[in-house]
Amino acid sequence: MPVTTNVALGVGGGIAAYKAAELARALMERGFSVQVVMTRSAEEFVRPLTFAALTGRKVITNLFSAASAEDTLSSAIEHIRVAQENHILVIAPATADLLAKLAHGLADDFLTTTYLAFTGSVVLAPAMNTNMWNHPATQENLRILRERGHVIVEPDDGILACGMVGPGRLAEPEIIAQAVAGVAGRGSSKHDLDGETVLITAGPTQEPLDPVRYLSNRSSGKMGYALAEAAAERGARVILVSGPVTLAPPARVELILVRTAVEMRQAVMDHLEQATMIIKAAAVADYHRANPPQQKVKKTAARLSLELDPTPDILAEVGRKKGDRLLVGFAAETENLIEAARRKLQSKNCDMVVANLVSQPGIGFESDENAVTLVLRTGETIPVERASKSIIAHRIFDEAMKLRLALHSAQ
Repeated sequence: MPVTTNVALGVGGGIAAYKAAELARALMERGFSVQVVMTRSAEEFVRPLTFAALTGRKVITNLFSAASAEDTLSSAIEHIRVAQENHILVIAPATADLLAKLAHGLADDFLTTTYLAFTGSVVLAPAMNTNMWNHPATQENLRILRERGHVIVEPDDGILACGMVGPGRLAEPEIIAQAVAGVAGRGSSKHDLDGETVLITAGPTQEPLDPVRYLSNRSSGKMGYALAEAAAERGARVILVSGPVTLAPPARVELILVRTAVEMRQAVMDHLEQATMIIKAAAVADYHRANPPQQKVKKTAARLSLELDPTPDILAEVGRKKGDRLLVGFAAETENLIEAARRKLQSKNCDMVVANLVSQPGIGFESDENAVTLVLRTGETIPVERASKSIIAHRIFDEAMKLRLALHSAQ
């Protein structure tokens, strides 16, 4: 991060606008200089004076000033100045209306006009009603903004101001501030994965029991997709082999969709030669029915027993064939986390194992956040505190690049 990184904090008009004051404080505690820009609707929830007192700077609320002619002329181009002087644009809360305007280039106030003139990194923290969040129009707008390379800090699940329960609550200010810090750190490291081809697996596999039933697990694919997005942002060519998920594919990524462990193994082996780094984040089913029936098994009063065979051990096979490629495995455990990760590191010939306790509430499977421990071949054990999976993904690559240097220097 530069000595002082300038952040423009855009505040949208939603009940969560009060949390933007906590975010401004959290950003300043991390050494950022914060310029607040409020929409007209945001002023209905929080007074500009609150942000002025926190940041010590004038809060911008209007595209044009009603003062003298000279001041009005100055304010007419102030959005260009703000766009040029700031390194990162953060919008929190980003309402459905704001997301739509940003996605389609509509500029009718200071914040949206600044966005169009802004060339730095953009972090968006949406907040809205659950139905608005789930609406296809909003999800399409998010897809467009992700493809532009913007960082989306996913909203939390919970009870909303309208009384509904579901996704839509603004992420905690600390989580958003961590995302901004991660973006600032990446900006200083440039493209440290230029020239790399990163092969990533993500999501669950589904192992058929008959034409309508299957064995699977709770993996959402969010960690693997965050890794793919992070690798692409850092300049890598990314090949993402994904099991069945409901996630939008990351921008600038070669996506290969599979269903079963056998299909995932084949896709990995087909692309192994091209890869310089392999990250096995998928939660592959351990067992499958070797010859599932062609017709649906009918329910009866009798007890049913299934004979299951082990699925291919993709990580172990890649470990035997990896050569000088860097291999990162994952260990999702409910107990004895570090011991299990070290056993996997040795038995699968990994260079790093990313271990997490999936029994902890609010992180791991299906969550937008995680907390992991990185177990390295060098003997180091590095805890990574709870954060968004996007931030965790970048921390994994930070340590992977350090590990590669350490392993090469030891040869």
